[in-house]
Amino acid sequence: MAKAALTERLADPSHLPNEKHIQLYKTWAKGGAGMLLSGNILIDERYLESAGNVVAHGLSPEDPFKKWTKTVTDTNTHFWAQLNHAGRQSTIFSTRRPVSASDVQLKKMGLFAKPRPLLEPEIEDIINRFVKTTVFCRRVGFTGVQFHAAHGYLLSQFLSPKTNLRTDKWGGTIENRARLLLDTVAKARKAIGHEFPISVKLNSADFQKGGFEEQDALYVIKELEKRGVDLLEISGGTYEEVTFFTQKGVKKSTQEREAYFLDFAKDVRRESQIPIMVTGGFRTLEFCNKVLENKELDIVGFGRPFLLHENFAAGFLDGSLEKVVDPTIKAPIKAYYDTAVAGFYDYQIERLANGKALNLKYSGGRSTLRFTKNEMWKGLKNKINM
Repeated sequence: MAKAALTERLADPSHLPNEKHIQLYKTWAKGGAGMLLSGNILIDERYLESAGNVVAHGLSPEDPFKKWTKTVTDTNTHFWAQLNHAGRQSTIFSTRRPVSASDVQLKKMGLFAKPRPLLEPEIEDIINRFVKTTVFCRRVGFTGVQFHAAHGYLLSQFLSPKTNLRTDKWGGTIENRARLLLDTVAKARKAIGHEFPISVKLNSADFQKGGFEEQDALYVIKELEKRGVDLLEISGGTYEEVTFFTQKGVKKSTQEREAYFLDFAKDVRRESQIPIMVTGGFRTLEFCNKVLENKELDIVGFGRPFLLHENFAAGFLDGSLEKVVDPTIKAPIKAYYDTAVAGFYDYQIERLANGKALNLKYSGGRSTLRFTKNEMWKGLKNKINM
């Protein structure tokens, strides 16, 4: 069992882990999961996924991170850092001039500005940032890292022909579109050695016409295996097709089997020996045990169940909890459903981080207002402190 990445949005303008992070992960570490993945840790404070992101790079202060990691590793639990660059999915509260593979704008409720294409020296700088941050993460006590190449973030933007329209060596064929991710993994492995785990979170598909497809993903996975990746986490979707929020675009056979991406995991098993973690949709203990016994995957990843039951991990592990039920979240306006969902779970994280019990009766309307207000306010404070 692993806790998959859940964006915490708890950092202040320093973008460092604080007491809220420590309290949150202390709570989760007590449950007995074998591994906890951090939420998005950004490698560049100019391009944030959320105004409350933690940022890490080679020059970051070490002590706040060491306190954070020690909270988890003292319980004999793995703690891996999820490293990310938001690219065009950096909101207007973070930057009015995001960057991406190409100038394809994310059009979602007016929250994202049109990106400019990265220059080649900037791409090389991004690779170096991932590598230096990987080395930093080992130094401050993380026991592994995960590169986020899913859900439409920058590494995913380069992989998808829908967002990568480049005609240089970073675009066009899947070999070129995968270059940023593959070079990042190869250079990080060289810098860190073979004893420190490197994972990649990868979409099985974007579920968008003209986007990243399963055959592309299988090619990338084979290449990742050659470069010594220790764990592959399979996911899917982007901000435009939020398959990681809903079951839209997921095969009917997979929907009926509870988890979202198991069909693709089978394809990966035939093509690769990389250990597989699947996250998305697991809700019953019986089904989780079944897929593990069938060796369909190696690690079951859970995200939201950790925010729906205060003793979730311990309950599943000792058999006292058999099922987690998702709440019904209603948005005041249909177009704001994603924001309502994000705000609801963001509120649960905030409560745990403050040592409070979960509140699953929190309304979708309040969730929407809270999330929007927090992003605007934190974004303004970040700009004031820059």
